[in-house]
Amino acid sequence: MSRRGQVGGDVVDPAVCDEFGYGLGKPYGILVLRYRSSSALGFGEGREDLLHQFYWSPSGMLAARYGVSTVFVGPGEAFWAQRAMTHEVRAGARQTVYRVCLREIPAGLVGFRVGMAAFAPGAAALLESIARSDCPPEEGLAARPAIMGGLSPVSAGVGGAGAGGGYALAVARALTRDPADPTTLEEWAGRLHISPKTLQRDFQREYGTSYSRWRTELRLQASTVLLRSYSVGEVARRVGYASTSAFVAAFGRAFGVTPGGGRLRG
Repeated sequence: MSRRGQVGGDVVDPAVCDEFGYGLGKPYGILVLRYRSSSALGFGEGREDLLHQFYWSPSGMLAARYGVSTVFVGPGEAFWAQRAMTHEVRAGARQTVYRVCLREIPAGLVGFRVGMAAFAPGAAALLESIARSDCPPEEGLAARPAIMGGLSPVSAGVGGAGAGGGYALAVARALTRDPADPTTLEEWAGRLHISPKTLQRDFQREYGTSYSRWRTELRLQASTVLLRSYSVGEVARRVGYASTSAFVAAFGRAFGVTPGGGRLRG
């Protein structure tokens, strides 16, 4: 099933939403909602008492808030919320966001009520493959176990090299949760029991850039999600800049406009 139209409701800006449902009404059903908008997307604070949900964007970061916690979710992760968990999710302009609704909890997320979940690349590819109007129902249902099986909680700590991704991936995941984290390269290396040179080399190998530049790019990307909701000064603080002027200068170098210019928000 696929429906296409302008969707408002809990989405802050009207967006084009495509719906793809397989086995709806059954415990094994899956509903995939794909949102696209030229301006920022915001899924307002609310709760869903009947369905579990996870959000994923292949094209940028998500800012997710639940309780007093705010986390930033990159393309390698999803944001998970069990039914009845109040939450809010925001995305930047020109992003694609998938919102997946389930009646069953994925096996890897049993007992995990809300927060960041690792999303396996193969599961992400499958999700995109069934988000099409000509997908046969049996294909969508067949993909569901692998999609759900690709989700697992993201550890809150940095104590090892990460599952096959190297030391840089472990640090990158921690920073994605909190771009304002002031931990230095040397301090991260100490936590991982490696030398700073080793960690720097791993960042270059994994991401093609230095730790410092990668963190700057992360902070600026996170800021584009927040600028719709907060003042420039508050955004600067939330993404780790010591002063508003430093943030404005970095933003201008990266995007060619000021944070308040509005061009990145619609």
